[in-house]
Amino acid sequence: MMTSIPKDFKYTREHEWAKQEGDRVRVGITAYAQEQLGDVVFVELPKVGAKVSASKAFGVVESVKAVSDLFAPVSGEIVEANAELTQKPETVNADPYGKGWMILIKPSNKAEWDQLLTAQQYEAFLKQGGH
Repeated sequence: MMTSIPKDFKYTREHEWAKQEGDRVRVGITAYAQEQLGDVVFVELPKVGAKVSASKAFGVVESVKAVSDLFAPVSGEIVEANAELTQKPETVNADPYGKGWMILIKPSNKAEWDQLLTAQQYEAFLKQGGH
């Protein structure tokens, strides 16, 4: 079943979403990613102030099925990490595009935003098998 893909977000080929909020970018994993993972049991996120690089791992999500790296859609500094996920990792399954968000980045390279997939491109990517 295809979950609806928010149109105003951008996406990575590793199934992260990115949402612009002023000069910040909020990041999480897509509904497709959490469906593939199954029940999320643990999320490891970076500390505030940590630097992340586009396409590089920033954390780990663990499910009953697998352990997967989380990849930053853009480079920058972590200004917030969703601490609630350490207590309630299952929030990622329940609300991947909302309360299940993971990090908030202050981006350091605006051009990277344009490299991300649009909702339409991401949808097409999933139809091709999403790998």
